[in-house]
Amino acid sequence: MSSQVPKRPVEIREKAQLMSASEIERTLIRLAHEIVEKNNGIEDLAFVGIKRRGVPLAERLAKIIQRIEKKPVPVGTLDITLYRDDLSTLGPKPVVQKTDLEFPVAGKSVVLVDDVLYTGRTTRGAMDALFRSGRPKRVQLCVLIDRGHRELPVEATFVGRTVQTTDNEVIEVKLTEIDAAEKVLLMER
Repeated sequence: MSSQVPKRPVEIREKAQLMSASEIERTLIRLAHEIVEKNNGIEDLAFVGIKRRGVPLAERLAKIIQRIEKKPVPVGTLDITLYRDDLSTLGPKPVVQKTDLEFPVAGKSVVLVDDVLYTGRTTRGAMDALFRSGRPKRVQLCVLIDRGHRELPVEATFVGRTVQTTDNEVIEVKLTEIDAAEKVLLMER
């Protein structure tokens, strides 16, 4: 008989709250203004949210910009599942799933939107999926949180907040549309 001790699940505890609901809202308003300014308006602008939490963030940014500019900005979604810190380990390569782009990306200035930028692998997978749908004029990345630890040469054009983290820490973004809560937490394994 072997005397193997079963592995205990990794416990994760809340270390700090990084953003409240009002801080998330203020950050999105600032990011929306930066996006409009950097793109000289909204001509040919489109948002593509990376599922899961990038989608509601993209939709919120589009609504804020519509209030500012009095014109709608199209929003699409990319469904990408891959190995990253906030998902279970599925392997080192992204698995691209359903893409919902109801507008042609060719010639558009596309802003990819995600909640957390970490290794850069999600962004790379999203760009692969995006380019399968056409050739945008420009691709920019907008993230709520940039936590560092890049494994690929990926940099966000628009960053809500930069947070220095260790490898034992995880950023958890909670959004009302998905989690019935609105906050950003720093968690520790």
